[in-house]
Amino acid sequence: MCGIVGYIGGRPAQDILLAGLKRLEYRGYDSSGMTVILPVKNSLLTRKSPGKINALAKLLKYKPLKGSIGIAHTRWATHGAPTQANAHPHADCDNEIVLVHNGIIENYEILKEQLLKEGHLFSSQTDTEVIVHLIEKFYKDIPLEDAVRKALKLVSGSFAIAVISSREPEKLIGARSGSPLILGIGKNENFIASDAPAILGYTKNIVFLGENEIAVLSKNGYKITDLEGRQLTKKPERLAWDIEQAQKQGYKHFMLKEINEQPGIIENLINLRIPRDSRIIFKEQFIGAQKLKSIKNIFVVACGTAYHAGLVGKYIFESISKIPTQIDVSSEFRYRELLINKDTLVLAISQSGETADTLAGVRQARKLGASVISICNVLGSTLTRESDGVIYTHAGPEIGVASTKAYTAQLVAIYLFAFYLAKIRNAILPARLDRLIKELKKIPGRQAEILKEQDAIARVSRRHSHLGSFLYLGRNVNYPSALEGALKLKEISYIPAEGYAAGEMKHGPIALIDEYRAVVCIAAGSKVYEKMVSNIQEIRSRRGKIIAIATEGDNNIKELTGEVIYVPKCDELFSPLLVALPLQLLAYHISVKRGCDVDQPRNLAKSVTVE
Repeated sequence: MCGIVGYIGGRPAQDILLAGLKRLEYRGYDSSGMTVILPVKNSLLTRKSPGKINALAKLLKYKPLKGSIGIAHTRWATHGAPTQANAHPHADCDNEIVLVHNGIIENYEILKEQLLKEGHLFSSQTDTEVIVHLIEKFYKDIPLEDAVRKALKLVSGSFAIAVISSREPEKLIGARSGSPLILGIGKNENFIASDAPAILGYTKNIVFLGENEIAVLSKNGYKITDLEGRQLTKKPERLAWDIEQAQKQGYKHFMLKEINEQPGIIENLINLRIPRDSRIIFKEQFIGAQKLKSIKNIFVVACGTAYHAGLVGKYIFESISKIPTQIDVSSEFRYRELLINKDTLVLAISQSGETADTLAGVRQARKLGASVISICNVLGSTLTRESDGVIYTHAGPEIGVASTKAYTAQLVAIYLFAFYLAKIRNAILPARLDRLIKELKKIPGRQAEILKEQDAIARVSRRHSHLGSFLYLGRNVNYPSALEGALKLKEISYIPAEGYAAGEMKHGPIALIDEYRAVVCIAAGSKVYEKMVSNIQEIRSRRGKIIAIATEGDNNIKELTGEVIYVPKCDELFSPLLVALPLQLLAYHISVKRGCDVDQPRNLAKSVTVE
């Protein structure tokens, strides 16, 4: 989950590396560091600091690094506390080799014990340091890339690394297995990064490294091999994202910017998939219609917010596509005795396409014969390369750690795929499909109406920001919305919050309700509306502080609570796309009022690339 950036070229490396780190800070912000090869004596000089990247920036202001080749890192701690000693980069005994790493080396203790016996000196508690000492062990009379290759054959776990050496100052080495790493190809300069935003300001020509691949970069070119040394041919892909998408554009936080981007993203996604009439198009690699007609069941696998999108998908696939659907948290799915086969479709959902547990689940499912379709935001990510079909969400880079626009884009992808399945399997009447597509096309405009009321939502948020805990209740297709609303609040405000199916309230959660807890009730118009109103009555009688999310024109709800956030009227099926916005804004404004770091909440990172 750490951020890596490397540069080799003719420009000063420090500014490029520091700018890249700042754009990768969502991947980890416990500590950071940078190493540059000094041009005079080809020696390595390192600066690193615990804390956020601003601490490193201040250090570099007074002690700059001058050189045109370097690597940098921002850390999300796994092994070892976030201290200066544990911050990356890490060096070998003679300070001739320096390395940064994202991932977990599972056999590091065994390797470290052996290296200590051989006389290697360690200065940190990290698992990472064993890699640089292994490289040192083999780096006698062979090229750096061969020493890296030998070292990596001994490690087990996941890694993305960048390596430089003062002995071969014309090289920048990168390698990956289980953690993402990309190459940026420029003119007389090249880059390595763990994610595209780090280098979008310099190049959009990207090479995605595959599993167990090693890249050797010079300022004029690159070479890619596998761990056996066999050369591979990989041409750059042109990334459509723009650097402006990865900047705040006047918003106070990335999260607020990304919340406000949702109507435009959803409209673009719908227009891309349904350019005219009711014909749904998937332009990417995709499973043939004949295969999709034959599937007997769907398994959805995802983590966190993507799991909540998948849970909405269960309702949609069963009600629209008429296909039995199960959903699992990826970390549970991968360890279960899976009853899946060639008639099963696994739908894997991940914003980054690098979520470790989801990838492991997909690999297991494919071994058992299942077909895999992924819903993903990142072109060329590992998940998309290991899937039989891909539905890209085209949400642009999402920098805020708490997912917002990626979530609603995932939901739209699910709706479109469900409609597509229903159509090719003759599970829906054409007239109903046409009506649903017309309703879906109205959603971006209705989201925009909600965003016009942000000030009112902010006032509701501030009035409840002092409360010590929250309960979120929803029914039917908005039960997942309750889970997602609670997750958003926990992630960025650190307030304990729970999401429940409202019908379960009397089976335990009702014991928690009192005047010190807020209860967010999702009561948009639906076939279970009256049931939801009954739940609100029960909460009211116990003096719970109710915040209701209801449909415009519902005046009855005002008799139950003075705190109502209205969303436009829509088909119940699509209400999660509207309800998501006030839930996101509630969490955002409560967090701001409490003085929390909205974009970089403690202990979290954007992409969980380790188990």
